[in-house]
This record gives sequence, structure tokens and C-alpha cells, in this order.
Amino acid sequence: MKFRVTWNIHEDKWLPILKKWIAMSPQERANAGDGVKIIGRWLDMAGRTGVLILESNDLAAVQRYIGHWNPYMDIELTPVVDDEESAAIARQIVADNNA
Repeated sequence: MKFRVTWNIHEDKWLPILKKWIAMSPQERANAGDGVKIIGRWLDMAGRTGVLILESNDLAAVQRYIGHWNPYMDIELTPVVDDEESAAIARQIVADNNA
């Protein structure tokens, strides 16, 4: 299962999180923990926001990873599907609605 994570960092947490981020190695930044794979992360440094796509079959592991960052920012976690998964779901919705 894939998850979209979006965040907003409050102004008073901005410098502390930057210090934490730059102190991490590339390997640490790429590690979301056992059972969680980071697909990609994009940051809006000027807006103090970003988006992360994770993949995992273990919701608890995803929430554990997000918990590392919760003290610094507001986070939204949303399950998402890719194009092929969405097409399969769309076919079912159309069939269910006899459309």
C-alpha cells in the first residue's frame, strides 16, 4: 500500500528541524524503518511544506516513522493508489454502478 504524507512546519520549529535534517546522513534520510520504503520526497523550502510517498503493508510501521517527525510539524497521512490501481478501482466503480 502507498501513502501520501504532506506536512507543514510552523515557523518556530523551522530552524530546529533544519538542524536535525542537515545532521542526518543521506542513509538516515532514506531510512523510514523496517517495512517502510520511501518512494520519493519533495520539499518546498520557502513554504516550509513538502510531500513524501511511502510504500508499506504495515500501517503501524508507517505511523512509527511519522511519529519521529510529529513534534516538529503538522502531518497528514493519506492512502493513495497508482495509475494501474486506480484504473482497476475505476472499472469496479463503473461495474458497481451499471454505468
